Amino acid sequence: MTTLQPKLKNTPDLAASIPKPLIAIILTVLAVGFAAGGFLTLRDARSADIPGQVLLTVAAIVWGIGAVVLLYYTANYWVEMLPEKLMQRIQPFIFVGPALAILGWYLAIPTLRTFWTSLTEFRGINCTFLGQQITTTDFVLFGNYLRVVCDRTNTAALGNNLTWMIVGTSLTVGLGLLIAILADRSKFERVAKSFIFMPMAISMVGAGVIWRFIYDVNPDIGLLNALVTSAGGQPQAWLTIPNLNNILLIIVMVWLQTGYAMVLISAAIKGVPDDLLEAARVDGANEIRIFTSIILPSIAGTLVTVITTVVIFTLKTFDIVMVMTGGQFNTEVIGVRFYREFFNIRDDGMGSAIAIVLLLAVIPVMIYNLRQFTKRETF
Repeated sequence: MTTLQPKLKNTPDLAASIPKPLIAIILTVLAVGFAAGGFLTLRDARSADIPGQVLLTVAAIVWGIGAVVLLYYTANYWVEMLPEKLMQRIQPFIFVGPALAILGWYLAIPTLRTFWTSLTEFRGINCTFLGQQITTTDFVLFGNYLRVVCDRTNTAALGNNLTWMIVGTSLTVGLGLLIAILADRSKFERVAKSFIFMPMAISMVGAGVIWRFIYDVNPDIGLLNALVTSAGGQPQAWLTIPNLNNILLIIVMVWLQTGYAMVLISAAIKGVPDDLLEAARVDGANEIRIFTSIILPSIAGTLVTVITTVVIFTLKTFDIVMVMTGGQFNTEVIGVRFYREFFNIRDDGMGSAIAIVLLLAVIPVMIYNLRQFTKRETF
């Protein structure tokens, strides 16, 4: 053993003799080559038989996970060669970097391009704004935004969005709160909540198709007209009646979103301490006083979160209106206006301006929502 010890000490460590930068370069080449090679192989693979497609799917999953792990490891290896303070600052971005890159590529850059298009693509304006007739085809930096606020079609769409926001949010949150309170005292709480939450599993398009059948003018198809005719009334084309048709469309959204509001509010109500409620009852407070003085203040944060989330949803409404009326009969909302201007009329500047207006309307609500999450230490 003593004779072998010097030889072991003098034996060179191959891994230690290779410079770390060289190892990092080799790992980088291997990682990029592995990721790119797998992508090209899977992209060019052609297999019509089902077993081949299953095998290809499994290979894509294995390759994808392996490529991501290898790229993360390589990037982390590079960072660990930096000085300690610099490494601690950069290392967190190695893990959130891909998510930030995806957000930048698919959200930030398209948003900037949309804003630029809204400023540069201008077809002219011909409308009345603040009692003044404006007609020009010259380049105007914010001309498309002026068209958004002075064009009657757009202002009508904005008004419909306001109706959706006020009526839809009030009904959704109000019903969600009422059902949460009642279900919390019922023996069939789980069953009731399951049925009420079930519409959340249906897509917007699917819900639009279902309710279009309910509102159908033919009593043999439309449930609403079947009830009207059975009571001796005349069938109505409900979706063509001005003002009423918007309320009927809002009902579809309420049907979809009430389950969401109910679940969150119910969870908040269950978080109210039972001792506090019992103490209030012992002091002689009735259920209405308990609800207004104890339960509502306790769940105020959750209510604000639900309200702001539903408001964002109403501002982005598109699917229900497009499926049920196509925006006809004065039911257009700002999302439908954007679609028509950008894809039907091919007015890129106007469509982009409407999209930016919609974004600006949603951002303040989102910021407020995130601040509420932060205060409650959700993040």
